[in-house]
This record gives sequence, C-alpha cells and structure tokens, in this order.
Amino acid sequence: MKLMTSRQVAAAMSDDQTGAQGSSTAHHHDHADAMADGIEWEDLMPEVNRATTTANMRWKLVDRDTGSENAEIDWSFTTGDQVKIRLVNEMESDHPMHHPFHVHGERFLVLARDGVPEPNLVWKDTVLIRTGETVDILVDASNPGLWMAHCHIAEHLETGMMFSFRVGSPSADAPAEG
Repeated sequence: MKLMTSRQVAAAMSDDQTGAQGSSTAHHHDHADAMADGIEWEDLMPEVNRATTTANMRWKLVDRDTGSENAEIDWSFTTGDQVKIRLVNEMESDHPMHHPFHVHGERFLVLARDGVPEPNLVWKDTVLIRTGETVDILVDASNPGLWMAHCHIAEHLETGMMFSFRVGSPSADAPAEG
C-alpha cells in the first residue's frame, strides 16, 4: 500500500484533472457489490491466503515521497496540523487484498474513496482500503506523542506493515514563518 503526503495528493489531483495521471490513482473499480449485502470484505484469492505466511510474504507501507518502507517512514507533524494523506492499495502488488489501516493516538476523516467524496464525514481511527482502492484521509494531529499506524491484519503487522510518526511542538531550530 502506498502513502502520499498532501503535496503529492494536490499534484495527483491536478494531474487527474488534466488527464496526465497514470493508472495508480486514476483507476475505477466498482466496490459497491462488496457492501450490497452488508459484507465489506470480498476475498477472491483464498488459496493464496492459505499459502501465504510471514516466511514467504512481506507486507509493506511505502512513502511515495521518499521511498521509505514501514519502520523507515519518518513523519513528524506539529500539534494542530491537519494532514491530508492518500492511501493507495495497488492492484500491482504480489497479493492484492483489502487492508484495514489503523492510526493510533489521532483521529481522521475519510474524505474520498477513488475520488468520490465521502458523504458521511465521521471521525475514525481505522479505514478499510479495498483492493485497488484509493482513499483520501484528513488526519487531525491534535494529540502530542509518538504514535503508530499499521495494517490491522495481525499477519501483516507481524511482517512489518507499520510505521511510527511524531506529533509535537514545532522544533526550536525551525525557521520562523513569515
């Protein structure tokens, strides 16, 4: 799953409007059937799921801006920041599947799924990102501390599909704005 900062989201949205964006964020999958009967989870690869272990599969989160993966992702926010993050669950992965993405210590709004605005804006700490889906969230970084974000599937978490981020006061040596 790929992570994009608000700067990258803005660039991607601009590209979407001009038609220059590639298939990684400009796909159109109909996920409505996954919820038609109240079931949010579809599994089209049960054999692969049974064969997948922590020994033969490494799940990862990737920061598209830096290329950092999992624990190498180094994000810091100032208390009070509102940070837009794009979560991209790419179909091109070795084993495409849903990922429940969970953020500790902070709350967020789901702004859009595959570019369609979310009609029900409620605070969450977990969002299901379906296979091939792009989800835009707005994190309210209001709780200072060192926090973790991760896939909520235990086997994925065990193989490292997580990272920590810091929320705190602006650094004393940071340049003053203005």
